[in-house]
Parts: sequence; C-alpha cells; structure tokens
Amino acid sequence: MFNKFEAFMNRFFMPIAHKVDNQRHLSAIKAGMVVMTPFTILGSIFTIIPALPNMLGPKNVVSQFITSNAALFDLPVKLSIGMIGLYACLSIAYNLGNHYKLYIPGCVTLSGFAFLMMVATFNKAGQLDVANLGARGLFTGMLVALLTVELYHWCKTHHLTIKMPEGVPDFVSRSFELIPVTLITGGAFIAGRFAFLNIAGELPPSILTRFLAPLVGSMDNPWAVLALNFAICTVFFFGIHSSVFSPITSPIMVTFIAENIAAMNAGEAIPHFYTAGAVSSFFGFTGCGISIGCVVACMLSKSKRYRKIGKISLFPALFGINEPILFGAPIILNPIMFIPHVFGGAIIGTLPMFFMHWGWIAKPIFNPPYVGVFLEGFLTNGDYRTILANALQLVLAVALYWPFFKVMERVELRDEAKKAAQKSIFSKEDEDTLAGLDLDF
Repeated sequence: MFNKFEAFMNRFFMPIAHKVDNQRHLSAIKAGMVVMTPFTILGSIFTIIPALPNMLGPKNVVSQFITSNAALFDLPVKLSIGMIGLYACLSIAYNLGNHYKLYIPGCVTLSGFAFLMMVATFNKAGQLDVANLGARGLFTGMLVALLTVELYHWCKTHHLTIKMPEGVPDFVSRSFELIPVTLITGGAFIAGRFAFLNIAGELPPSILTRFLAPLVGSMDNPWAVLALNFAICTVFFFGIHSSVFSPITSPIMVTFIAENIAAMNAGEAIPHFYTAGAVSSFFGFTGCGISIGCVVACMLSKSKRYRKIGKISLFPALFGINEPILFGAPIILNPIMFIPHVFGGAIIGTLPMFFMHWGWIAKPIFNPPYVGVFLEGFLTNGDYRTILANALQLVLAVALYWPFFKVMERVELRDEAKKAAQKSIFSKEDEDTLAGLDLDF
C-alpha cells in the first residue's frame, strides 16, 4: 500500500510542487520575504529594550538611559517592522526584476512609487500617515511589486522604451529607457488609486485586509496550523522541501510578528502564536519531523552503523539541521518511519503552539536568529516554560521513534551479522584447525 501511495505522490504531487517552487512570482515572493528576516529581528530586539527597566529596576544607570531615550529606541521599531510592507514590496520587485533581467533600480523605484500611490494617506496637516506602510500594507506591497515589474516587462517586450545611440553611458541610457515605462506605470497606478477611492471608497490595504481575513485568521487556530504542519511533514517525507509553502506562510508570519510587537508596545494582549520564531523553535525543533527522536535511538543502538549515524547527526540536529539523519537512517521515503516523521512531527511540533493558544506559554514577540534548541524557544518570548515545552517534545519524540527504529535495527543487525560472517572464507572449525598447525618453515 505504501508503494502505491509513494507512486501517487511521485506521479501527481511532486511535479505540482516543483512547478510551484519554480514559478517566478512565487519564487520572487519567497526570496523577498526571506530578506525581511533581518528587519523582524532588528525590530524585535528594540521592542525588548524598553522592557528592561521593569526587569532591572528603574534606578540603575542602564534603566535611566533607556527611559530617557525611549523615543530613540522606539524609532528602529517604527522604521523596521512599522514599514515592513514597503520593504517587502521593494525586495520582491528586485527579485522578479532580476528574473526578467530588467534594470533593477528602475524596478525598485517604480514599485516603491506604485506602492505609495496605493497605500499613502495623509492627516489634516498634510503629513504622511505611515499606518499602511507596515503589516497592514504587506499584501498590497506584494501585489504591487508583481504588477509593477510585469508592466515594466510588458513595456520592454513591446519596445515601449527610448533607445539611446551607442556610446551613451549605460546609466544614462537606462534612465532614458525608463521614461516611457515610468509614465505608463505611474499613470496606471494613479488611475488605480482614483478608481479605488471613487468606486470602493477605500484603498487596497483595507480591501485586502478584509478579503484575506479568513485565510490569515485561520492561522490563529492551532488545529489549522496542525493540518498545515501535517502537509509540510508529508511533502518533506517524499523529499520536497517545505519552502514550497513559504509564499503563503511567510507573509502571514511577518504580519503576525509585526502585530504582536505593536500590541506589546501599546500595552495590549499579544494576539498571535504563529510566527517564524515559534515555528522554528517548536515545529522545527531539531528539524522537520522532530527527528531528534531517531537521532537518540541511533546513538543508543546496538548497530555500529546506526551509532555512527547518531553521533554524526546529533550536533547538526541541535541547530535544526536534520539532513544527516533524514538521509542517513534513512527517514526520507522509509515506510517504517512514515508514522513517526509525518504524524509525530506534525503533532509534537504543533503541541507547544496549542499551549500558547491556551495561554500556558507566553506568545512570541521576537524572531531570534537560530541559536540552537531550547535557547531559541526561550528567546521568542522570554518565558522559561518554552524550555519545558521543548523538553517535553524531546521525550515524546524519543518515545515515538523508538519502537519504529527497533524494527529497522533488527534488520540492520541481521545484515551486519551476515557481513561479518562473509569476511572470512573459512568456517569457524577451519579457523580453529589452522590456528593449531605449525606453519613455520
């Protein structure tokens, strides 16, 4: 039955997954959202700094410095997380423009102009309101970047550009080439803003927020996250990297961490548990599938091969790299390991998110750089209970992988015994006879 299921996945699902992974727009979104990681880390760090006086006490020098410079420490948050929509738009435009081999400065500047045209609002004093430049404008920024670069590519394909004579410096030629493209693109988005305000009565961020609310809101449900994690573990088991899901999941996680940071700064309850930090710390605990259970089982094995694999796999697993055990045991495409990797990986990996949803663990306010198991989880929210949750995951993973590994181990021990027996061309009786002979000449 497993062979039929494997054949079905290879025949129908894997080609679709590869097409999705290589699709230019989705690839540009995926690459563009990865670039947002440093901004979310920066914003998260400076969100934590104002809370230090509450932990250190108000009378020491550090707390007084932080308190007296509160506006300065708040500025990196506003200029990173608070403008994540703009940065995502520019980054995605860069990646899609690079795919088409277009003039990158033109792609980036045009997309920035188009994004501001679609989201900018002004207060009574005529000052720009930055509310739509952050998480609220993230999905608008993604769409605007794709549309802008596609429009630029269309103009280029149909020769709607100004071609300068040979000998003109390249940067000058490229700038003149961009004039018709800028007029067409700028005109299209100016008309788009006029249409939205006069027909819909609101700008795209408000419309998209309402339209995407069911999709985004579903990720506040741990059961929906469990179903997603089950799908990720399944495709990973068949050798398809989980990055095929990132064009959908990454924007949601970026939106959620931005809203969590904003809620913390406002002194409100933190709303979301599904962030990149939480996913990496819990679902990615020692790698997709919580494969540390198999690593520990290998290290305690009677088989020489499995003990070597376990020792080699342990250190990488502590930093979320589980390829050595996935392909060394192997786990990938191994029917015996399907249940612990797919079902166990999804359930054990999502369990701490249920704890966050139920209020047993604090929700995340930081996407830390990968610093290894246990510490990474603690850094996401500063709650010591995340360490206990990771420890529970470790125990459950070992308990789940152990019986399935023992099935593999019995087969391996038989093979090792056969290989050992085949090393000598003599039987044990022959070897005893030869040992008793005096063969010196």
